[in-house]
Amino acid sequence: MRPVRLFAAVAAAFIPFTAAAEPVDYELAPVATDAFLEDAATQTVWSDANYQALISAIEGLRAHGLTPTDYHLEELVLAANPQERDWIATDAWMSAAAHMLYGKLNPVSIEPDWTAARREADLAAVLAYALETGTIATSLEQLAPVQPAYGALKDELAALRKDAGKPISKVSEGPALKSGMTGPRVVELQARLVQLGLLEEAQATGTMDADTVNAVETFQTAENLDADGVVGAASIRALNRGPQARIQQVRVNMERWRWLPGDLGQKHLRANIAGFDVTAYENGEPQRTHLTIVGKPYRRTPVFSDQIEYIVFNPWWETPPSLARADKLPMFKKDPGSVSRLGFQVLDRSGQPVNASTIDWNAIPAGTMPYRIRQAPGPQNALGQVKIMFPNPHNVYLHDTPTRGLFAQRQRAFSSGCLRTQDPIGLSEWLLKDTPGWDRAKIDTAVASAKETRANLAAKVPVHILYFTAVKDEAGGIRYLDDIYARDSRVLTGLGMTPDESTS
Repeated sequence: MRPVRLFAAVAAAFIPFTAAAEPVDYELAPVATDAFLEDAATQTVWSDANYQALISAIEGLRAHGLTPTDYHLEELVLAANPQERDWIATDAWMSAAAHMLYGKLNPVSIEPDWTAARREADLAAVLAYALETGTIATSLEQLAPVQPAYGALKDELAALRKDAGKPISKVSEGPALKSGMTGPRVVELQARLVQLGLLEEAQATGTMDADTVNAVETFQTAENLDADGVVGAASIRALNRGPQARIQQVRVNMERWRWLPGDLGQKHLRANIAGFDVTAYENGEPQRTHLTIVGKPYRRTPVFSDQIEYIVFNPWWETPPSLARADKLPMFKKDPGSVSRLGFQVLDRSGQPVNASTIDWNAIPAGTMPYRIRQAPGPQNALGQVKIMFPNPHNVYLHDTPTRGLFAQRQRAFSSGCLRTQDPIGLSEWLLKDTPGWDRAKIDTAVASAKETRANLAAKVPVHILYFTAVKDEAGGIRYLDDIYARDSRVLTGLGMTPDESTS
């Protein structure tokens, strides 16, 4: 067989994605399959050895959180006619390869604002080479993401499946469990803590005592929850997450990695909404991590990729019209003096300043705002001292905040969509280190001036705002995070349940 390069020609007709958990019966990639077989130089494309190797490779997809039966596994085993085998084998490989390379789901169907570039490969050429060289067994594996975090998730999936059959002690839902409480749910809690190795059996007294509270705090810290010793809804969800549920969570996050490009940027920022943090990377290694405050559940921070272009010190805050209508107008109606006290400037539609004291805010209908509202630099400014800009249609960026005490909380979904960032001056220094004339002394001088000052980066820095609920930790293991926006379930539905998994 001669190598073929059909990928570009058939990409538009190739079907690498499924948007929902629909049964996959037969033709997954019919156009790509037809094109490949028509271009083949031999009458029979798949030798017996390659065919058997394909069956093993398809079975190996389970290690990547995919379901082998979605790729004609049963038909592959039963097919006898050579032409039928060629068709089924080629279609199965093309479909499985696309899902390994791009993800099974179209990310835009899950995250409408998705803008990250996907990984690319000439799948027809890859298949032709594998058939010629007898490397079908490894041809799908080589299409998996090479990111260390993906490898860690793959290892975790294998480990979890070893314990998948073990039952867990669950904690019934109900009011928050607090120090001093007793009752059946406290007994359930202590049984689960014993199972997790956080409490000794002799300490399970049926009372929410100091030992139990300490064990709960240890658990909450590991799960990135507020370590307050109070077992509320988020803690109960985490406690009840057994091997099967974690298997599902790992599969979801492996899929998210398949959506991403192989190269996120030699120097880039990676924000994880569910982790409430942003990490600076260089040459594939994390350099510094900053805590963040993300959007409230009803004002969710979108998932997308862009490039940082410039930084503004002592920024004016141009209040988005939606926030001016929803937040500022009610505040101004209740307290007209807050306009000047908080440093807001009111402009008319032509951009001319308006004396706020002459405005009857209560006469403005709710949900409207006939003025442009902006806030001057200063200690009350909603953006604090810094905003890190990557212009985008969502009007989302990284910025400082005057309410820095919120960083002490572990669950930090308090913003209106932007990412409020701890120590943005330190992050700015890292971003500007390759920009001549912008050392730390220059940054400090700009901040101290109290005047709006712009610093253009010498080279744009990619920024990826992502949503991962299972992440690689510093020790190489996996940390499970709360699904604060309830986004995992839709991905899991699209992936489909594997035959040996339940909803536990």
